[in-house]
Amino acid sequence: MRFSSVAVRHLFWVTVLTWVTQGTAGELHVLFLGDNGHHQPRDRFSILAPTLGDRGIQCTYVDRMEEITSENLADYDVLLLYGNIDVIEATQEQAILRFVSQGKGFVPIHCASYCFRNSPDLVELIGAQFARHGVGTFRTSIVADAHPLTNGFSGFESWDETYVHHLHNEKDRTVLSYRVDADGREPWTWIRYHGQGRVFYTAWGHDQRTWKHAGFQNLLERGIRWAAKDTTAVPVYKDPHSFPVPTIKDPHPGVAEFTYRDVGGRIPNYPKSGKWGTQAEPFRRMQDPVQPEESLRHVVVPEGFRVELFAADPDIQGKPICMTWDDRGRLWIAETYDYPNELQPSGFGRDRIRICEDTDGDWRADKFTVFAEQLSIPTSITFHDHGVIVQDGTRTLFLRDTDGDDVADERRTLFTGWNQRDTHGGVSNFQYGLDNWVYAMQGYNESAPTVEGEQQPGFRMGFFRFRPNGSEIEFLRSTNNNTWGLGISEEGVIFGSTANRNPSVYLP
Repeated sequence: MRFSSVAVRHLFWVTVLTWVTQGTAGELHVLFLGDNGHHQPRDRFSILAPTLGDRGIQCTYVDRMEEITSENLADYDVLLLYGNIDVIEATQEQAILRFVSQGKGFVPIHCASYCFRNSPDLVELIGAQFARHGVGTFRTSIVADAHPLTNGFSGFESWDETYVHHLHNEKDRTVLSYRVDADGREPWTWIRYHGQGRVFYTAWGHDQRTWKHAGFQNLLERGIRWAAKDTTAVPVYKDPHSFPVPTIKDPHPGVAEFTYRDVGGRIPNYPKSGKWGTQAEPFRRMQDPVQPEESLRHVVVPEGFRVELFAADPDIQGKPICMTWDDRGRLWIAETYDYPNELQPSGFGRDRIRICEDTDGDWRADKFTVFAEQLSIPTSITFHDHGVIVQDGTRTLFLRDTDGDDVADERRTLFTGWNQRDTHGGVSNFQYGLDNWVYAMQGYNESAPTVEGEQQPGFRMGFFRFRPNGSEIEFLRSTNNNTWGLGISEEGVIFGSTANRNPSVYLP
């Protein structure tokens, strides 16, 4: 890197940083305009410049607005703006507008959308103005993946500020990606045309967590080259942590319309945004049952998948509430009549566990055996020691068949004291871990279970695990609302999900 000092108007000295690499034919020259503010543009320049320099893009850093003249800008292909520069003088404003309109590139990044607030023309040139932000780790949704700028770019995930913009200028603007959350879609990365020139903007870039990300650097190179009308190929970027969204098959043609019946005002109606528990006028219409074969026609699946019927009523009775498969390919189902409003005392429930087995190899269950009865709201099943561990309402049971008839004749209580004041907020999702603990979820009910006669500290809404012999329970971490789902990857990484706005939670 070369440091030089340049005299300006004979009154003071301005430090200019230029990152110099081996020159190449057709290289681009970028003027990186920053300031001395809290976004630390000089540090971001030192991260970006070597990477771009190796790609034939030479970057020069300045942090004094006096450098922004038509004469100085003429030496560059692109002006990159990253800083918090609130006010711009009229001559500097015109120099930037002229620079772009005459065919050069302008690349405002992140906080640049809050610069030059005294210039409506430059706010329009950028395409919007920053209004507010939160923070978070997220990835954006690319909506223009066929555009030359984003073709071959998968996007990335990073911690950053969650910018929200206003004063949008949609004229000659194409949004390339959005940040999507519960409040909707926020334009995040876009391009604009201005005269003969081009503008590229992205809201990414608060600190080094994003600036050091290979995906962000790849995106900036794409934006700079596009703004400069340079057609040099940029390497394909595929986020190694991304999950490709599968292509979904079209709905089955000729699906019959659902039919409904009036059941009177019996169906609760919880209006959106109302106070918790607030009910509006009850619903009256209930959908009629659909035959199993017809139900399959309503299921939409990804390409390469198909849905087949394995078991259905009347062979299954009650509502299936959870299921699992054993090592013999048999489906174990917990059937419930008691859920959600008729939890019974221990030993008096109407629910059962049924084994569904295909004995002739046609992939359709033809043998059905009731393994256990007199349960009430059994919400999870997992296998252990030639038997099953079952969450049965307020208690956790171990059930085992000891004589080979597939009917449980051993029943042992592992834990008691689970709170079921609201049956939507109980224990669920037993998963046998690689460490020989059973992992599970506790909903928003607060429980203080009893282990070997001793009551444990209470916990709610989160991950816990227990020894399958019933000797120990350990609460692991909380979530932010009613918690149901749990899964374990092949590597042993544990994920969960909640009922509201938090579909994926990671357990460190």
